Amino acid sequence: MEEDIKVVVADSSHEKYIDTILTTIEEAAKVRGTGIAKRSPEYVATKMREAKAVIALQGDRFAGFSYIETWGNKHYVTTSGLIVHPDFRGRGLAKRIKDLTFTLARTRWPHAKIFSLTSGAAVMSMNTKLGYQPVTFADLTDDEAFWRGCEGCINVDVLHRTNRKYCICTAMLYDPEEHLPTKLPEEVVARIKNLDKRDSKR
Repeated sequence: MEEDIKVVVADSSHEKYIDTILTTIEEAAKVRGTGIAKRSPEYVATKMREAKAVIALQGDRFAGFSYIETWGNKHYVTTSGLIVHPDFRGRGLAKRIKDLTFTLARTRWPHAKIFSLTSGAAVMSMNTKLGYQPVTFADLTDDEAFWRGCEGCINVDVLHRTNRKYCICTAMLYDPEEHLPTKLPEEVVARIKNLDKRDSKR
């Protein structure tokens, strides 16, 4: 039953799941024969600590994950790395994770454009329902740090050959003027405010 699967904003207490998360992502990429940008354990841990990741758990069992990142001086946000463990697929869990990452991005950076690069039909469908539109790669951020993330993908040669005009993935963009599909708990909102305050003092 999906009711016993909790979908929450991750924190440092969830770092013990990082190896399982990365293994699940890698195995999914092999099965699909498509690329998923590789991330280091340190990268995922940082996302958890900065309240930029969402994790799904059934008790202590890992069920799913996704994270967000900002680009271009916070004018753009991506929701990335969406994965559901094979044991928990077909229960609508991907949508619950996607909704929470989308809400997290909209809450933290309400004026940022949110974009997604995906080769998965299910993610495209979820994006469309949230208000994303298909766009060209030229409509996405020109932040080189974002595009370096594609270097770990097996299809990166296509991106290079086309001079970054297109690849296997479809680009989708949300321009912010929609309602939030789900609500963040008050304690998470408070945690985000504290993190933002700390960042502004640096």
